[in-house]
Formats: sequence, structure tokens, C-alpha cells
Amino acid sequence: MSEATTGALPSDISARSGTHDPYRIGRPHDGLHGHGSEATGHGEGGPASRFVITAYGFWIFLLSDIIIFSAFFASYAVLSRATAGGPTAPELFELPSVAVQTGLLLTSSFTSGLSSLATHRRDMAWTQIWLLTSGLLGAGFLLLEVQEFTAMIGEGAGPTRSAFLSSFFALVGCHGLHVGLGLLWLGTMMAQLWVKGFRADIRRRLHCFNLFWHALDIVWIAIFSLVYLLGVSS
Repeated sequence: MSEATTGALPSDISARSGTHDPYRIGRPHDGLHGHGSEATGHGEGGPASRFVITAYGFWIFLLSDIIIFSAFFASYAVLSRATAGGPTAPELFELPSVAVQTGLLLTSSFTSGLSSLATHRRDMAWTQIWLLTSGLLGAGFLLLEVQEFTAMIGEGAGPTRSAFLSSFFALVGCHGLHVGLGLLWLGTMMAQLWVKGFRADIRRRLHCFNLFWHALDIVWIAIFSLVYLLGVSS
């Protein structure tokens, strides 16, 4: 055997013979040269797609929003008994009306999911129909909430009456504000979709809207359970 052969490394031998070198698997520099440098978009080298990056960033926003709602929930839990001699939760809350609100919002979340499926099929008509249905259901929910607030204030149970009512209006009102902003966002997306079609950026925004709307649904379930149901039972 020649000196050149005995002094060669395994990688050199495989390079000359054209065979696969098992010693090179998983080396750090493989990701910088050769096939390892190709961007696959699946975590095997290179960045993810813009759709994944946008959704990930929006999840971070939603988590920050959940932190805000958590602070309102904590305040309500502490102040729910501080009625200052004023009306209590069983005297104010009307479960049938709140149950209708819950049904409207849950149904709007379902129709929002159907609009996402229609978007995936690039079906303009059904996408617009399901988005419009979601908006109408959300508007009905918001109308019932405004009527509830108006009735309570008319009975002298406004947010300044007691700490309990202050925390209640802050928590439920914050959720209602999010629903109102979501309806404005929904209307804007419907207009953009009609004018610009299923462009990539429009689909990303629609996906973010669906995440936002479903998150509001989850928050409302917590409000319905912890505020209304527990409030009436107490």
C-alpha cells in the first residue's frame, strides 16, 4: 500500500472513490455547504414560510392579550364580593340572555372556521358568505351585550356603584371592545378579499383574523363560566 493511501483520511478516500462518507453525517459545517444549504422551509435548513412566520408572530400577540385578560379575571375574582351594599350578581345577571349571547358567539366561531375552509378552496362566494354570517352573529352578540350594560346602568348599577361592578364592566367590556374591533377587521378583510382576491398576504391576514376570533370565543367561555354561572350560583 502506498504512502499516499495510508496517510489519507476516510473522507479523502470517499471523495476519490465517489462513495458516501458516514463520517460527514451531522457535521456542523454541512449546513453551510452542499445540499445542507438548501432552504426547505421545514426546519431542515433555511427559514420557514412567511405564512408560518406570520402565524407564529400573531400567536405571540394573542398570548400578550391573554395576559391582559388574566389581569382582569384576577381583579374580578378579588372584587366580586365587594358590592358596597349595592346589587349583587344574582340580582343583576340574566342567564337566558347571556346564554343567547354565548350561542351567537360560538356559532360565529364555527362559521369563521367554515370561511377558512372556503378560503383554502379559493371559493370566493362561500368565503364571503361565511365571513358575513360570522359578522352578523358577532354583531348580534355585541348588541345584546350593549343592551345588558344599558339596562344595568339604568337600574343604578353602573361601573361606579361598587368595586364589584367596576371589575365586571372592565372585564366584560374589554371583551366587547375586542369583538367590536374584530368586526371592523372582518369588514376590512371582506373588502380586501373582494377587490384583491386570494393573494398570499390576504390569506395570511384572514388566517390571523380566524385565530383572533377563536381566541375571543375561548375568553368568552371563561367569562360565561367564571363570571355569570358562578355569580348566579353564589
